[in-house]
Amino acid sequence: MTAEPSPVLIVTGASRGIGAATAQLAAARGFRTCVNYCRQQQAASQVVAAIQRDGGIAVAVQADVGSEADVVRLFDSASEQLLGPITALVNNAGIVGLQSRLDSIDLARLQRVFATNVFGSFLCAREAVRRMSTKHGGQGGAIVNVSSAAARVGSPNEFIDYAASKGAIETLTLGLAKEVAEEKIRVNAVRPGFIYTELHALGGEPQRVDRVKVQVPMRRGGQPEEVASAILWLLSQEASYVTGAILDVTGGR
Repeated sequence: MTAEPSPVLIVTGASRGIGAATAQLAAARGFRTCVNYCRQQQAASQVVAAIQRDGGIAVAVQADVGSEADVVRLFDSASEQLLGPITALVNNAGIVGLQSRLDSIDLARLQRVFATNVFGSFLCAREAVRRMSTKHGGQGGAIVNVSSAAARVGSPNEFIDYAASKGAIETLTLGLAKEVAEEKIRVNAVRPGFIYTELHALGGEPQRVDRVKVQVPMRRGGQPEEVASAILWLLSQEASYVTGAILDVTGGR
């Protein structure tokens, strides 16, 4: 009896933070994992090396998710290198600008944030559907989009553009889940709260989680691995009847 081939997963923005934790946990659970990165080649290579040391299968593929040509190449390359069709996607890649009010944000920043956070997620989801959907000859699959509690609270005076981009991700999740439900594709999202990642440093305040954790009922920030566990549950057969859901991983906030 031939064993079922292990599933193939792409995690975008997987060189650090939630993406890296998700890639490592997925590989430990049997996924052949594509670690996507845009610029952090060394960090992505370290994630792949850690997976391989633990006996997992992973490759690193460079692609800017804001580029349509790069996204198509990412999916083709992942399938080719991991020897199988893509059956899972985690749309995790995201960026922020420096903390700012809207009246200090220019168009160039808005274009950068939305190109990665929104257009990138749409393009990756599109390519996943083209490969997974039974309508296109696929065998089905699962997509998990990484949103943010910012979509609920708006992040005033800090990241209102980032918050709006994550609001778009939640609408994408709800609409696409209904669009492909009959085609054996489940689409869900996680909504992380204050998580200890490098994203806060990119926004200009490395210790931000320690400052704001008093707003969290559990009185602490979260770890990337805690978000990764939620993502892996949504990808798994344990969540086989779950689609169009947005799962809070916020410590109760």
